[in-house]
Amino acid sequence: MKRNALLGAVVLLAVTSASEAAADGGPGPLGVTAVAVATAQTARVGTLFSAADAHAGKLAGEHFCTASVVHSPQHDLIVSAAHCLTGAGGGDVVFAPGYRDGVAPHGVWSIQRVFLPDGWAKGQDEDSDVAFAVLGERGGKDVEDVVGGNRFVTGTTTGATAVTVTGYPTSIEAPIRCSNRPTPHNSTQQRIGCPAFTGGTSGSPWVNGDDEVVGILGGHEQGGATADISYSVVLGAEAAELYREASASAP
Repeated sequence: MKRNALLGAVVLLAVTSASEAAADGGPGPLGVTAVAVATAQTARVGTLFSAADAHAGKLAGEHFCTASVVHSPQHDLIVSAAHCLTGAGGGDVVFAPGYRDGVAPHGVWSIQRVFLPDGWAKGQDEDSDVAFAVLGERGGKDVEDVVGGNRFVTGTTTGATAVTVTGYPTSIEAPIRCSNRPTPHNSTQQRIGCPAFTGGTSGSPWVNGDDEVVGILGGHEQGGATADISYSVVLGAEAAELYREASASAP
């Protein structure tokens, strides 16, 4: 799980939409973290719970990682960090898109199958810390039909545009957001300066102004050793192949 840093900075977060920075030239300063308002875009991002907690109605305070819906032919796919989804298949873990204040406004969706890259499955390689999960239907619908999904894109240039990172710290019951321009850490990892991304934000999507996921919070030090600098794998050939495999799968 991502670092267990103090969350004091979160107390200082503004809770108005005016304080949110948008990617790719939108309003608001870069590198400022705010509690996210509920929008169609934030509804695509959610948090993970154990199925046992969800079935018992224990949502508040029990979420442990972040994930988001990505577009796929089957409309049933989420992406997160591999260290979040390891061992999550078979209905033991659920996803709550748009979760806020103990309420799952778009329902709770069961993870049926997880796809981990070989680099992570065989050796927990930090350069492979990305994974996908197929969700079961709910009420005869797939998750993307309910909340939409961002496109998962590989091969982009790190820092080509600003991105918006949205995630769920375990110590609060709402998502936070921050926009900034990523920079290279090395040839396989990218980093971003955004305060207060503490434990629970692993798996947060990095979304550019074209609604494309170009990073997943994780990778180096499972996302970073401090709350102010976060990391992502540079999404390349391994992530592209994993997406193709996962998106072609049935639950």
